[in-house]
Amino acid sequence: MAVTSSSGVRLHYVEEGVGDPPFLFIHGWCCDHTFFQPQFDHFKPNHRVISLDLRGCGESDKPESGYDIPTMTDDVAALCREARIERPVVVGHSLGAMMAVDLAARHPSIPRAVVADDPGPLAISPESRATFEAFIAALEGPDSACARSDFIAGMFLPDANADQRQWITDTMCSTPLHVALGQIRGVLTWNGLGALRLMTAPLLVLRRETGGDNDPTRLLGLKADIRFGVTVGGGHFHQLEVPEQVNLMIERFVKSL
Repeated sequence: MAVTSSSGVRLHYVEEGVGDPPFLFIHGWCCDHTFFQPQFDHFKPNHRVISLDLRGCGESDKPESGYDIPTMTDDVAALCREARIERPVVVGHSLGAMMAVDLAARHPSIPRAVVADDPGPLAISPESRATFEAFIAALEGPDSACARSDFIAGMFLPDANADQRQWITDTMCSTPLHVALGQIRGVLTWNGLGALRLMTAPLLVLRRETGGDNDPTRLLGLKADIRFGVTVGGGHFHQLEVPEQVNLMIERFVKSL
């Protein structure tokens, strides 16, 4: 299925199931809707579930511009209006988690609650900013493909499943370079501090056991009612690597709403 966003960009999405609350899944940087397949399949017997391809990714349109977080978030808001997705639990991974927070801040009538699944930096530190700036420079250089694959390699634990790791890497490296660059630049220009302060929807932040950019103490200083969950044995893609842990924590969060 596809809808046209307010900016004229066609967004591809898949939908199954019935039941409230609906779930809306937003994938991360250079990914597509299949990166939430375990959660999509887990929740569809009892809920309406929708998973989309962001602009530039998967089967959605790939314009030359519009990859900042607010513009992509507005695409998602338009999808919710066009597809009549009312008061969903919005589950975003990585960049998609940042978008879910932005959606709750700037379109507060849409999400019932937000699950930020190993989000990108919600309150970016100087160290993380420097890392992203160096990565942008590498993507713009002559060894762009190598820079991207090396960056993705750092998202896995050493003992990650080899086949799954290869599939993830191949998918992410197939996203056009202008999309990859635009989305990373969007991370640096996004006002995450302001978004966290504005949002009133319940927020669950799922973190992996090691790594990640988001210090709980700092985040709680911005939104005191954040809930946290930590997975064991997975890397950045823990929704794919240890889906049973992620599914259980989302279930418990939704039941508490």
